Amino acid sequence: MKLTSYSNFALRSLQLAALKAPDLIRVDDVVRVHGLARPHIVKIVHELGRAGYLETVRGRGGGFRLAKPAEDIVIGEVVRLTEGPLDLVECFNPERNTCPLIGICKLSRALQTATKAFMAVLDDLTLEDIASNKSELLARIAPIEEGIVAPMRRAQ
Repeated sequence: MKLTSYSNFALRSLQLAALKAPDLIRVDDVVRVHGLARPHIVKIVHELGRAGYLETVRGRGGGFRLAKPAEDIVIGEVVRLTEGPLDLVECFNPERNTCPLIGICKLSRALQTATKAFMAVLDDLTLEDIASNKSELLARIAPIEEGIVAPMRRAQ
């Protein structure tokens, strides 16, 4: 399984909001800390706001913050929002399927089982969980926020 960078950026934006809660953070904070493209983060913050995960504040001194407690934000739900259907193979989508093996293919069943297991792990994970080592995470990003080191290119 591989999530899109859009999902990764959305999760990083939420994680940073959780680390800085209840303070507002700016799109530029996410861009600087993670070395991401600003237009992508603007789009992500807008979508997460529309979905009720973030509260956005416009204007000078604006930014965004969590719209609900971190323990109430389930990572699996965010991934479903940002990824849409996880159709690993065409036969997962009956409208697009052209495979003649539908219904008898053991590979398809195994991939469906694997996808369900993957999402079950993410459904058992909250934003609070991925921000629970707050002091370590904040210590790692502090030099980036202060402009001492280059931003991380790929968040792990």
